[in-house]
Amino acid sequence: MTGALDGVVKAYDVRGVVPDELGPREVAVLAGGFVRQLAAEGAGRVDALVVGRDMRTSSPALAAAVVEAVAAQGVEVVDIGLASTDQLYFASGSLDLPGVMVTASHNPAAYNGLKLCRSGARPVGRESGLPEVQRRAEAMLVEPPAEGGRGAVERRDVLAAYGAHLRGLAPVRGRPLRVVADAGNAMAGHTVPAVLGPLDLDLVPLYFELDGTFPHHEPNPLDPTTLVDLQVAVRAHGADLGLAFDGDADRCFVIDEHGDLVAPSAVTALIAVRALAAEPGARVVHNLICSRAVPEVVREHGGVPVRTPVGHSVIKAQMARVSAVVGGEHSGHYYFRDFWFADSGMLAALHVLAALAAADTPLSRLLAPYQRYAGSGERNQQVSDAAATLAGVRRAWSARDGVTTDELDGLTVSHPQCWFNLRGSNTEPLLRLNVEGVDSATMVAVRDEVESAVRGYASPEGTA
Repeated sequence: MTGALDGVVKAYDVRGVVPDELGPREVAVLAGGFVRQLAAEGAGRVDALVVGRDMRTSSPALAAAVVEAVAAQGVEVVDIGLASTDQLYFASGSLDLPGVMVTASHNPAAYNGLKLCRSGARPVGRESGLPEVQRRAEAMLVEPPAEGGRGAVERRDVLAAYGAHLRGLAPVRGRPLRVVADAGNAMAGHTVPAVLGPLDLDLVPLYFELDGTFPHHEPNPLDPTTLVDLQVAVRAHGADLGLAFDGDADRCFVIDEHGDLVAPSAVTALIAVRALAAEPGARVVHNLICSRAVPEVVREHGGVPVRTPVGHSVIKAQMARVSAVVGGEHSGHYYFRDFWFADSGMLAALHVLAALAAADTPLSRLLAPYQRYAGSGERNQQVSDAAATLAGVRRAWSARDGVTTDELDGLTVSHPQCWFNLRGSNTEPLLRLNVEGVDSATMVAVRDEVESAVRGYASPEGTA
């Protein structure tokens, strides 16, 4: 059975093209459904909710619709205005309120969406209440709620407090650094000055002007073409490092002094080492397509690695369950127990800056111990039957000497010389492949063999 909002409610959030798929009416009922779900979970009235928005051209109207829908249900609204997603998490955590963030993260300009969290920045996703929110919202499309008491709307600026809070969690001391930051005309242009501005840095801003049309490049650091300008600028300015943020600035990618991309797994390992120095024996969460180096480094420094499926709401929930001190994903999301178990690209950037400022060595050398293997990056192929493809690959590999398999998220095949993971997309007929080997030749051989096998099941459109 399909629902009216199936096209926009994804595994971890809400996204769609504006206005064809998502407009004020849809975000209003989703916000209303969220309020009703919170009330049902708490067996009582929701008192207040915090709302933030990004700089997309459609965000002011959608945020206004969210604020109106929430207030119309008698719930007070704390409207923080322009914000990064992790700034919304800060407001949710520090005020102990549920939150709605109007953003489509790294998606192109035509898109917008919602990210939801409970009080304390606790996640809302497919496994943590989002389907229930959808059902309540769809009921409101059929039968709009009756008018009742109206909640007050308070506009509050939390940007300075957010910046001070992050700097307190990862103080940067030591030698001055030259840093190029690429905001991509997105929310980092709003938050980088507030967070990094007070530090002893020579900050070179790139595309800090807020512009939801993204005139220079899309705000998606997973696409290597969006990093080219930053890489050129790092080399041209002789910078110590570069920082790239996605559209809502909850993810951060790092460029070293040579202009080369640092693997997010290496950043995860670096942050984990810093955390374990302060708290030996702590748990560190990593998703199953992080480099094998991450659990190795965690164990070497006395920590306990915890492996999870992919997905930010899954990882946040696991972080809280095991009280992990930090967590990381291949996609540039980094999570922190001291930040309400939520992700913050800016806090990750501060940890990298703090480690580098305290070290008498360039970033590439500082991170060399954590970059031990050759990785393929994520590669997508279209298939007509994902389940049959996974079964076929499993049969082909499981009988080989030294191979183990698991199905924590898709299919993971492990061998002392390599591993790979094949998992289905939540929204498209795609299989996503990640491969790692002890060297480039091993990685390429495994990658090519698996992709060749997958092509045997591929749809006519081929790779994606």
